Amino acid sequence: MIATLLKATPPRARVLLALLLCVLLVAPAFADRYVVSVLVLVFWFAYVGQAWNVMMGFAGLLSLGHALYVGLGAYVSAALFVRLGIGPWAGLPVAILASVAVGAAVGWLGFRFRIEGVYFALLTIAFAEVARIGFDHLAWTGGAAGLFLPVSTGGGGAWWNLRGGPVFFYYLALALACIAFVLCAALRHSPLGYRWLAVREDPEAARALGVNVFRARMAAVLVSAALASVGGVFYAFYYNNLFPSQTFDVARSIEIILAPIVGGLGTLFGPILGAFILTPLGELLIALTEKAGLNAPGTKAVFYGLCLIVIITLAPNGVWPALKKRLGIPQEEA
Repeated sequence: MIATLLKATPPRARVLLALLLCVLLVAPAFADRYVVSVLVLVFWFAYVGQAWNVMMGFAGLLSLGHALYVGLGAYVSAALFVRLGIGPWAGLPVAILASVAVGAAVGWLGFRFRIEGVYFALLTIAFAEVARIGFDHLAWTGGAAGLFLPVSTGGGGAWWNLRGGPVFFYYLALALACIAFVLCAALRHSPLGYRWLAVREDPEAARALGVNVFRARMAAVLVSAALASVGGVFYAFYYNNLFPSQTFDVARSIEIILAPIVGGLGTLFGPILGAFILTPLGELLIALTEKAGLNAPGTKAVFYGLCLIVIITLAPNGVWPALKKRLGIPQEEA
């Protein structure tokens, strides 16, 4: 599969990808602890951005509540680990199943009753808010007081228990971002990916041509929810604490969707480029405001909004399509 994808990739794009991967592989040897932690966030947002891109970029389904699937993956895996001693790798399938089950419920309600566009987006927000309120009052997961993971388990390796320092999580996040990129590339060029494209462009025409619109859209929701759930497991074991007001917040969902929008909706490299643009800029803004002694909540959101205005004005389709044209890389099919 990887060989087929590489064969379909233009030579110049292959060279650029290889150079970028080589730089990222050796970066921890030259970067300090803070830069490594920022790059971990970059890879995480690139990964969850790819997950959201499957729904919106590939299938045209606007979700503004994707923190729901990230939060479910995080809470299920963390609760199993803290309460029952089940490791993150053993708890991962359970976390994925939980997110997929809820995604199936969201999809069934939306597609069964023909809820589309902004109304489908409102449905996703509603589910995320219900989850936030529910976990606020769920004692087994700590409720509003939060769920805290032990930093050290006293046994087992770092890999098995997802315990380690920034460098360990750096390579784990890099691996997740690479896997998501390859998986999304394979899906996009698969028969299912072409059905998603047909449904995104014109659902009625796709239906007239024999495409099962309900199944195609449901598949997009389930794949996206499963990917986002894995990102939630990483989130839980990286930060070691979970609070419903933060994990399921609408602001978290907005952060997830910004990278693919800025980078290029529906493209493969767009979520990665968007994460490399927004995350370092956001961290730089936080550092500057702290250095200046300013305490202004919401500054980061305002800054992201200004960035979106500038990018949408200069590059309406995202940064990556415009950059590809300048680099001479052939445009992708979508």
